[in-house]
Amino acid sequence: MLVAAAVCPCPPLLVPEVAVGAAPELDAARAACTDALGVLAAARPGRLVVVGPVGGARTENYPAGTAGSFRGFGVDLDVRLGAAESAGTEARLPHSLGVAAWLLERTRWSDAPVEGFGVGESCPTERCVRSGRELAALDERVALLVMGDASACRTLKAPGYLDERAAPFDAQVARALGAADLAALTTLDTGLAHELKVSGRAPWQVLVGAAEGADLNGSLLYEDAPYGVGYVVAAWS
Repeated sequence: MLVAAAVCPCPPLLVPEVAVGAAPELDAARAACTDALGVLAAARPGRLVVVGPVGGARTENYPAGTAGSFRGFGVDLDVRLGAAESAGTEARLPHSLGVAAWLLERTRWSDAPVEGFGVGESCPTERCVRSGRELAALDERVALLVMGDASACRTLKAPGYLDERAAPFDAQVARALGAADLAALTTLDTGLAHELKVSGRAPWQVLVGAAEGADLNGSLLYEDAPYGVGYVVAAWS
């Protein structure tokens, strides 16, 4: 059963070593993520599952100890998901779960075993929700750390250029995540999310499936669009 969830953005720029001189611009987002992880710890879960976007429509499991790296961004920084020394696998964390691993290491997470679940950005809603139900059934007390960004089309310099539909879409997402509104998250327009380069749609809908029947309350901790990309932090408990 799901006992708590934290929703965080997943840009590699959240890691100060990657952002370099621009690092202070995301200090407020980092602080909000720390607060959200505190909500997870306070719930005393028996298991923490980190959910993040991957390419395509597939789903992928990442056991505790799976390694990730930010070397592709020119930074000599490696991370590992959870406390296990080795995952016994050659799989590497996608960047979304690598950022999550960095957040967990930064906050010295030791409250429950950790594993990862990657969900394709084009994964259908029904499959996302079903996957969430399966994750919630893994333990009597499951917590989720859900990684994903809102639109990448908020300004002219955004990765997806300016799209006037982006701000209203992001506002809808922020309201839904802040209110733990499962119906609103379930009915997000998948086609529009794809056009707006939203990486969080599928992970948020995994959260929907996990939260069914859990009666959790939501709190919006941060919402902004630095670099023209929508970042939302929320906590459910």
